[in-house]
Amino acid sequence: MSAAAKEQEQVGRRVEELLEALDRTVGPEARDTADELVRALVEFYGAGLSRIMELLASAEPGTSPVEVLTDDELVRGLLILHDLHPEDTMTRVGRALDEVRPYLGSHAGDVDVIGLDPDTQILRLRLRGSCEGCPSSAQTVRWTIEGAVARAAPEVAGVEVEGVEQQQPGEPALLQISSRPPDAPGVSGAPGAPGAPGAAGAVPGGDEDVQWHTLDRPPLPAVGESTVHETAGIPLLLIRLPGHLYAYRDHCPACAAPVHDGTLDGELLRCAHCAAEYDVHRAGRGARGHLEPVPLLEEDGGIRVALPGVLQGAGP
Repeated sequence: MSAAAKEQEQVGRRVEELLEALDRTVGPEARDTADELVRALVEFYGAGLSRIMELLASAEPGTSPVEVLTDDELVRGLLILHDLHPEDTMTRVGRALDEVRPYLGSHAGDVDVIGLDPDTQILRLRLRGSCEGCPSSAQTVRWTIEGAVARAAPEVAGVEVEGVEQQQPGEPALLQISSRPPDAPGVSGAPGAPGAPGAAGAVPGGDEDVQWHTLDRPPLPAVGESTVHETAGIPLLLIRLPGHLYAYRDHCPACAAPVHDGTLDGELLRCAHCAAEYDVHRAGRGARGHLEPVPLLEEDGGIRVALPGVLQGAGP
């Protein structure tokens, strides 16, 4: 028997000894709970091993096995958990922030790293730049950054973001997140966009119950046009202006009617029912109220939107 096999056998015996000791000291109910915990851990690591074998078997010839494994979220998490990832925390944080920058576009400027507290594992960041006059929300920016950092460096306990301009009273509390800087030649994005897990997932660290939803490949509007798409029971109005795609709740704050049948004149959207006008570029500002902006990410022709719990329960 090899040394590794002997070590594995010893670990198995030790686990059984601990379970029996638990049964003797606190009773069979605690033993059953411990048994279930052990099974869950075995299943977790079994899934990791299965994923490793699947990735290596399907890898293209000449591909680095290390890159294949570290590019997978499940395997990457296991490597980080056991301090086996070839990159340190700050290297992975830097890569995550590089992914975030194109999505922030011109709204939030750039992101600088202040430092990582070695005791609390809190990452401190600073945002710099203007937001082109539209309301900036530290919360929404943080959702995006935290999502990227959490996937790349799950050992980071939290993220503190400094330097975000505070919104003015009465302005919407959400920031439009563009897919790229307005002058970029093409859409910048990749599967697993920062802060946008899967088809729908909770955003870590948010103060509200925020869920990201993937729209089912809707027909995207051309420049100067709009389309309506419903997700989580909420009709959303997608409007394309040069360099940006915007999402708003299809609801006029002045008359409560839908705004999808209104007219778009440059950056102004005029409600067909009450003639109230809203500035699409400036987060839906208007003299009679504000449209409700919805954060979005655009990648590879697909759209993901973030809906806070309060909006998800609002209905059409």
